[in-house]
Amino acid sequence: MKEITTQEMDSLLAQKNDLEKALESLEYQGDTGGTAKKGGDPELSPNEAVLEIRAGTGGDEAGLFAMDLYKMYTRYADSKGWRVTETFFSENSAGGIKTAILSLKGSRAYEVLKNESGVHRVQRVPVTESGGRIHTSTATVAVLPVFKNIQLDIRPEDLEMEFFRSGGAGGQNVNKVSTAVRLKHIPTGVVVECQEERTQGKNREKAMNILSTKLFEMMRKQKVEELSEIRLSQVGTGDRSEKIRTYNFPQDRITDHRINENFHPVVTILNGQLDEILAKTKNIQ
Repeated sequence: MKEITTQEMDSLLAQKNDLEKALESLEYQGDTGGTAKKGGDPELSPNEAVLEIRAGTGGDEAGLFAMDLYKMYTRYADSKGWRVTETFFSENSAGGIKTAILSLKGSRAYEVLKNESGVHRVQRVPVTESGGRIHTSTATVAVLPVFKNIQLDIRPEDLEMEFFRSGGAGGQNVNKVSTAVRLKHIPTGVVVECQEERTQGKNREKAMNILSTKLFEMMRKQKVEELSEIRLSQVGTGDRSEKIRTYNFPQDRITDHRINENFHPVVTILNGQLDEILAKTKNIQ
């Protein structure tokens, strides 16, 4: 017990030191209340994107559907020769996804996928359903651009930071210490997570970069100059009524509600053959 307690104290002290360093590194950003700094204009990288997939309403089935979307997008990326890096991955007890965050790099990655953001709805009989009833579940998708030269004043007191153990696909812990990082921007409620690197410092740095990108993109879309003016409106709440697309298994049909068109077959599209849908939806504003 003494040895275990000593190890736990060493781990907690290491986390305490990392937190103190994190706060110190943020202090240089000043106390302007969350405005965009003057300097070079941020530059969008059309060949990079951050893809977030999160389970919505529907319990375990929502997580399983989120896993289907994860496989669909990664297979599509592979077919295009894009490089896919898993920044964060969290499973539920049924083998589905709670949250998955991917970094995509390849020709026009952001331009191709930018209109995939929104609530995706599935209608099917879950494998756990013994009565044969059709269930409706959702998952949310967010496709974020990657900007270079972003300079935002994010006040340390507006951040909640948490360290936890990294986990990967398959539910196995890939670290025995708390290296994964979760950041929450309190005024907007925006949360980012990163477990890609092996150290807290590097994961924190990447998480801060993703957070800055999210906040800047929200400022850009809402045409505001201060973080305090942002209205939280990324992909909605994940409610079934906020859908952009429905994957109907019994009728073997995918409907994109923004253009009111149907696509077939569901299994083929979920296997990564997205070109037809992406071509039809590329001009959505």
